[in-house]
Amino acid sequence: MDSTKGRESVEPFLTLLETYKNGVSEETLQSVSDSVSTKIRAECINNLLANGKIELLKQGGQLIYKLKNEDQRFESDEEIVIYNIIEEAGNIGIWIRDIRTKSKIPSTQLSKLFKSMESKKLIKSVKSFAANKRKVYMLYNVQPDDSVTGGTWYSNNDFESEFVEILNSQCFKYLLRKAEIARSYSSPVERMKSSFVSSSEVLDYINKTGISRVTLSKKDIEPILETLVFDGKVERTVSNDSSASDTSDKMYRALKEPQLQPV
Repeated sequence: MDSTKGRESVEPFLTLLETYKNGVSEETLQSVSDSVSTKIRAECINNLLANGKIELLKQGGQLIYKLKNEDQRFESDEEIVIYNIIEEAGNIGIWIRDIRTKSKIPSTQLSKLFKSMESKKLIKSVKSFAANKRKVYMLYNVQPDDSVTGGTWYSNNDFESEFVEILNSQCFKYLLRKAEIARSYSSPVERMKSSFVSSSEVLDYINKTGISRVTLSKKDIEPILETLVFDGKVERTVSNDSSASDTSDKMYRALKEPQLQPV
């Protein structure tokens, strides 16, 4: 369904249902959306039904569409608690461990609640690229951030594992080399400052090596660097050179000592 036409058909429909709390008939629906084709209207209705936004009832021998109360989707207070926690995580998602800590709900009960909420399409689990394919949870209709899916490296529910490993190794070696150079400075402040490398600098290095057949972007390389952060090999901060967060460079520093090769 065309997204623009979809929005055009959804909005007046939802507005109508908000006005008539007891629901509207198919005949009334058609009269207020006569400019929308039957096909688009049907697709819109099916989408809203599938996502639990509306419900279809039978009253007096005719079908009635009714806006579903948000609270009706939840079977317990525990589901509401879990939903709110996951909603706060946005498109980055949240691990089951953190949900358990915040909700204080036992693991066995959580598993049952997740199964119920996933079946109702309230939430979904996504394999996290940075977290070695561990599941993170987010709301059903939320599009995962590239740092979760791996962006360029995620295709057909799988990762380009071998190439990612090569990039991971090259990025880490470069950060180790920069950290070793930084230790030659006498000033502790200068050593710390010089040990951090921007994602742009790492990207420039990787592109110059020629190991990729296509020119990579920051959007491609930062998920690779994030895997190193998750593995505890690297730490991350944000450059203070830019006041605008959307243009700030992420800075990375190797944490582990380099393995010096014999001469």
